[in-house]
Amino acid sequence: MEYRTAGEKDLALLAELNQQLIHDEGHVSPMSVGELEDRMRAWLVRAYTAVLFVSEATVVGYALYRSDNAGIFLRQFFICRDERRKGFGRAAMDLLFQRVWPAGAIVTLEALCTNQAAIDFWRAVGFEDYALTLRRHTSE
Repeated sequence: MEYRTAGEKDLALLAELNQQLIHDEGHVSPMSVGELEDRMRAWLVRAYTAVLFVSEATVVGYALYRSDNAGIFLRQFFICRDERRKGFGRAAMDLLFQRVWPAGAIVTLEALCTNQAAIDFWRAVGFEDYALTLRRHTSE
């Protein structure tokens, strides 16, 4: 598997993959693919980098992250549905840690508490529990 940095020409693909990620993780975002593309464009212009993971000329997933003084924040990570359970997720994380991100950097991410498959994956590739965000809706 190889990787490449995504650019303007990849925005439609990134938005489509992001919509699949939102669905798969059980997020409640109502954003359309067009809105996701606009948001992705803004993120890439400001502070984020997107990396596409490619196997045999086929995009199998992506990662979206930003770097700052606190380290690296992995905002999105997605492996395409028909490419899962083939080792691409672990291989993608290995690429990020070995070839993309600087040695010794602290990498932080968030996972929805209801997305047990993601939590299990993150723990399997070496991430440890760090914080828990709680929320509550106000009464109407």
